[in-house]
Amino acid sequence: NKSLRQSQLIDSCYFLRLPKLQVFNDSIHGHIEMHPLLVRIIDTPQFQRLRHIKQLGGTYFVFPGASHNRFEHSIGVGHLAGRLVQELNERQPELLITRREILCVQIAGLCHDLGHGPFSHLFDGMFIPRIIPGSKWRHEKASLKMFDHLVHVNNLEPVMVEHGLVLPDDMVFIKEQIYGPLDPDPLNQEEKEKSFLYEIVSNKRNGIDVDKWDYFARDSYHLGIQNNFDYHRSLKFTRVCEVEGRNQICYREKEVTNLYDMFQTRNCLHRRAYKHPVTMAIELMITDALVKADNYIHFEGSGGRTFKMSEAIEDMEAYTKLTDHVFEQILHSTSDDLKDAREILQNITKRRLYKLLEKTQAESFSEVCVSVKFKMDWGMNDDNPIDHVRFYSKKKPDHAIPIQQHQVSSLLPARFSEQWIRVYCKKTDAEIVDGGDV
Repeated sequence: NKSLRQSQLIDSCYFLRLPKLQVFNDSIHGHIEMHPLLVRIIDTPQFQRLRHIKQLGGTYFVFPGASHNRFEHSIGVGHLAGRLVQELNERQPELLITRREILCVQIAGLCHDLGHGPFSHLFDGMFIPRIIPGSKWRHEKASLKMFDHLVHVNNLEPVMVEHGLVLPDDMVFIKEQIYGPLDPDPLNQEEKEKSFLYEIVSNKRNGIDVDKWDYFARDSYHLGIQNNFDYHRSLKFTRVCEVEGRNQICYREKEVTNLYDMFQTRNCLHRRAYKHPVTMAIELMITDALVKADNYIHFEGSGGRTFKMSEAIEDMEAYTKLTDHVFEQILHSTSDDLKDAREILQNITKRRLYKLLEKTQAESFSEVCVSVKFKMDWGMNDDNPIDHVRFYSKKKPDHAIPIQQHQVSSLLPARFSEQWIRVYCKKTDAEIVDGGDV
């Protein structure tokens, strides 16, 4: 009995040393627990900004349920990142995953989308290329800058150290998980052994990561589209195996059909929602309005300087203030300078939209038309992403093998990408819109 009481006392003391976790009730994952450091990050203006950026941009104007934001998605990704790394740790203790690494992975999942601009992908995929042709700027790069800014202005360095992180090393590790390893071929043996950690939040190898797991489930739920991919199964059948000298996340061989369903789900969401003809018409209109308004809307940034929308990407203090609210700012403006932009957004609210004329392979159109070229693929251009995944069997759990497409089914697609051009008429008057053959 004395020995039992001592054991209980030790367990009690250990429990008291554990950080007090905060519970969030998420619509997709239910009740989830968040580490206090994650909560400190969430409770900053830079992270709270994500409450005001729609996850699916203009899709909300077509699917009434798609009102969810980058805020809840980021919390979901942080949660799933923690779940996956902890599953691997429990299943394979020989991987020697530390609590510090688990926390870094969770932070990376939580902060991976800090850099998104108004209406998410519309901003870096449509607006910035129009204003700055040839620009290489992407929201992932902005996420790194915003993360640095968030930590600095909120004085989180001491808090991170208090919870066991080592700076600046762990700051680099977190950012590499978001954007990818800075060194594509690390020579350090420890880095090769822990290389699988870089495949959890943003998997550059095959695109299977917890970011997709969350947004497939979340977007399908809010769009009302069936999701055939079950990430719960994938969580249970992941394992780290050595592949070509590096540790890589692999999946049980019977999971191959579930992973094909994952990419089929991705294709379905793009085809039915993200690239819906009306969604693209509305996003073209929002882009046109933002371009016309760029010179006349300014945000105060560092040192009291003011920045245009297109310039705010270079100053995180100004960028923190740039959200979807710019839509209402233009819509309810009275300035003559914003008249043209305001009329475009008024047409959206009155459902006088650009009209899809045709899908075509042509490349030149009249001035009243606009063309949009886009690609539909499974995430890796012309490649089958499953060709970049390795699998293990129940009998040989440490032996990773590829599974060829013909070994799965003869009904799978022969090609994994296609390109389309849509032509929209920008005139919204009745004669043009109802012209039929125009």
